[in-house]
Amino acid sequence: MKLVLNESPLKKMHAHAEADYPNECCGFFYGQADEIRTVTTVREVKNAKEGDQRRRFQISPRDYQQAEKFALEHDLDLLGVYHSHPDHPAEPSEHDRKVAMPWFSYIIISVQDGKATTTRSWRLNEDRQFEEESIEQTELHRT
Repeated sequence: MKLVLNESPLKKMHAHAEADYPNECCGFFYGQADEIRTVTTVREVKNAKEGDQRRRFQISPRDYQQAEKFALEHDLDLLGVYHSHPDHPAEPSEHDRKVAMPWFSYIIISVQDGKATTTRSWRLNEDRQFEEESIEQTELHRT
């Protein structure tokens, strides 16, 4: 499993994660899904989690619907969800695993003291366990 992440979308995710610190941020990423997934576009969404957002995020059903509509309108594949882990590693929690959907990639950005430090991607396997997906960073071809 491999995810190609263009520089501009990665910068947008990092900026969003740093801006929302100490809370978790969240959003969608899009691109082309062939044997290798290539991320070209990022869209932020509001963390809809009520209460403490420092350890949880939630995406509203309406935001998921709008994400799917955006993908169709722009001839893109909705590849997955990104979110941040403030002052925690870029590893999925048990809660992340329970709410994850098959096929999606899940990018997690560790934000330490307000600075994005580590970015990793994960996908569910057939046993509903996360497996890490390698990330290759490239120059931007499209936004």
